[in-house]
Amino acid sequence: MSTTSAPAVSSRQRLLDAALGEFRSRGYAATTVDDLCRAAGVSKGAFFHHFASKEALALAAVEYWNAYTGQLFAQSAYHALPDPRDRVLAYIDLRGELLRGELAQFTCLLGTLVQETYDSHPALRDACRAGIEGHADTLVHDIAEARKKYAPKATWSPESVALYTQVALQGAFVLAKAQGGLAIAADAVAHLRRYIELLLPVVSPKPRRTQ
Repeated sequence: MSTTSAPAVSSRQRLLDAALGEFRSRGYAATTVDDLCRAAGVSKGAFFHHFASKEALALAAVEYWNAYTGQLFAQSAYHALPDPRDRVLAYIDLRGELLRGELAQFTCLLGTLVQETYDSHPALRDACRAGIEGHADTLVHDIAEARKKYAPKATWSPESVALYTQVALQGAFVLAKAQGGLAIAADAVAHLRRYIELLLPVVSPKPRRTQ
């Protein structure tokens, strides 16, 4: 049985939630410990009780993000579709459906952090890489099954296509930030869907010749 008190658990959780919002809206460098405490409604003493530094909170936030998003996608209805091509396309459709609200609400914590910290904070870079690649790995089986059925002679690997979906999505988030709106991101997701459709073509049966 844990000996951690309820208020302590609550303050840690509030800091994690604050980190998701503040890092995605302000960026890592521009977000201070004071900003995080203010957003979480906790004191600095509470912050340093749970986390030794801003980087320590960011690393914990990456783990929290991975667990939350991992559960979201694992429980999604597209997994029940019988056809693997349909499952891959439905995954992309779900990513499009998640593009709503303010930029900080639909952009990726991992992509935001790694753009800033890839050189200055190697631990954060590695954590973000593991999270992005781990999410891509969840698509590999469906893509492999779809290739077997729809593009058996294809030379591309399911792993490379799974990673490419993340390249396209992260790029969509960057453009959304650059343009200050989600329209460009939605367009990019639609292009990603069309690309996957081309990789996995549905060939109509040839009509039989009549004598």
